[in-house]
Amino acid sequence: MALYRWWRLRLVGSVEHEKVIATIAEESGWSPRYLFMTIMSAGIAVLGLLLSSPAVVIGAMLISPLMNPILGLGFSLALFDFREMRRALIALGAGSVCAIAFTATIVALSPLQAPTSEIIARTRPNLFDLGVALFAALAGTFAIIRGRGGTIVGVAIATALMPPLAVVGYGLATWNLPVLGGALALFVTNFVTIALSATVMARFYGFGHFLSSQQSWTQTIVLMMVFVAMAIPLAFSLKRIATEAVTVTQVRSFLSDRFGSSARVTQLDVDFDARPITIRSVIITPRERMQRTPVLQSELARQLDEPLRLQLDQVLLEPGAGALEAQREELRQASSPAAAETARIAALARLISLAAGVPDDAITIDRDHRRAIAAAAPLPGAALSTYRALELRARGQAVDWNIAIVPPRAELPQIVFADGSDALDAAARDAALTSAWAARRWNIPVLAVPGLTQDNPETPTLAERRAMAVAAIVRAQGVEAVPAPDAGAAFRLAPAGNSVLAR
Repeated sequence: MALYRWWRLRLVGSVEHEKVIATIAEESGWSPRYLFMTIMSAGIAVLGLLLSSPAVVIGAMLISPLMNPILGLGFSLALFDFREMRRALIALGAGSVCAIAFTATIVALSPLQAPTSEIIARTRPNLFDLGVALFAALAGTFAIIRGRGGTIVGVAIATALMPPLAVVGYGLATWNLPVLGGALALFVTNFVTIALSATVMARFYGFGHFLSSQQSWTQTIVLMMVFVAMAIPLAFSLKRIATEAVTVTQVRSFLSDRFGSSARVTQLDVDFDARPITIRSVIITPRERMQRTPVLQSELARQLDEPLRLQLDQVLLEPGAGALEAQREELRQASSPAAAETARIAALARLISLAAGVPDDAITIDRDHRRAIAAAAPLPGAALSTYRALELRARGQAVDWNIAIVPPRAELPQIVFADGSDALDAAARDAALTSAWAARRWNIPVLAVPGLTQDNPETPTLAERRAMAVAAIVRAQGVEAVPAPDAGAAFRLAPAGNSVLAR
């Protein structure tokens, strides 16, 4: 009883409940200001992510108003105020949708679309993220209740609500589902943890103390179940990250032991997404300590108890070279054109693998002729034009390389003319170019064009004029065009010898 009286007098009694609730209700709803600040914050966040600028991303966190409806949701749960709960959820949902749509539009229009370190960092939520959101939310709720709103600035940075939403928009615009799913999981983890932590803190300070014991127990059970439900998958994610860190340490230790103390492991990269996992490393070692890569690969696979592929570059030092010479060689190796080219090719392979949806080792790299070829994995809902756009995007990142992404086999797109017209508008021209591009990628040398004739009539019909316009584009792309039966106003090309698939 004494503890209860102390709680009622010293904690609950020191809080102006009506004032706090009024402040929360005023800031947690939908308003033009809320919409404007959400969109501006989303725009700043996605630009900071694309530029890989932590300072810009932090600026977006500072002006993001998403914390307000989440706190409103937490307090409404503590009070069992379903009207305020619905109001906060509408504001949060509408703001999130607007932020995702705006960021997706910016990414779609941006020439910079390669995933940066800032983007990748927000695609793998784990148990630590839940802990950060929990502690930051408790601090933020305490600041609101005790009238110290300035602390909310630090809480906004710690919980990082807007950057994950911006990454969701990035994943939507680039149709990168793993990135989209990971960022969405991080956002959900943050906002649910903040809302439930606010509920706990609000109940601790006496908000909703008039509720029945049954309602209080219901809240307690629901809170515990939600936290457990979120903690289980995040714990698995944390375990995976920890396992990968241990593996990297084991690989480095193995290489250091095998090459000896006179050698130095200067670069080590382990690709856990490849099957088998791929290990790339550069080692500076005396010539007499040189090792055979296949032998090391077999021994390391046995030690890790899983298949792997080891790509090892050994920089050999002449006998008598000391530590100073090793450091000089390391600097030369890091700054040499060969090392820079190797790093660039590795980055190019990662870029193409993300665009094609395949692992790095599925990409064929021809260094001598500067060509890279990848057979794209089927993407749900993707048309041939999607794969062509992905290839053009990858080429824009490496203009001196010939990059080819081979799409899965599918019907060629329809080419539609306006009624009574033989002119190719932008959409029809793009469909013809996509058809020729797909034919080249599939090594199809000849396409059948509906309505095309062998001779050159003096007064061609509308269908013949249309066919000639399409054939000219196809031939300009290095693909032969041959006649096929007329398909009417809307038709599609087909490999020669196959039936024309007309609508």
